Amino acid sequence: MTMIFVASSKTLGVWGASVGISKSLYKVGLADDPADAIEALNEAAVAGAADWKQVGAADAGDLDQETLDVRFAAAGILVDPAYYPKLRRAGGIVRVRPETVENSMLVERAMANESNLDLKIKPADIAAWLIRLAQRS
Repeated sequence: MTMIFVASSKTLGVWGASVGISKSLYKVGLADDPADAIEALNEAAVAGAADWKQVGAADAGDLDQETLDVRFAAAGILVDPAYYPKLRRAGGIVRVRPETVENSMLVERAMANESNLDLKIKPADIAAWLIRLAQRS
């Protein structure tokens, strides 16, 4: 069974903030076992980072990597690895604006008629948002 996983790297986030992209950079990919995929990311030092951690994972259904890239590109969050040499042609790196995730969660809560609309966005919330975005057809 193929899983979609979301990983983050503090090293990549620091680099992204220093070059003006965003510190909220995540790697989204597909794998049979996300833990093995994260280990492979660290061994290969993908995007120059060896401190990848899994933030979220879910069943991918019939998604493939090309479909993922197309959906994230259409949403305008896919980072072009050819433009940034540091990424070393690492695909699946996305830039997320926490405000976008917060707005999405606020709308969900308001539509569910919840009284508490105070939010503090966590990486797990961002991962869940990315997975929902990827699974949306």
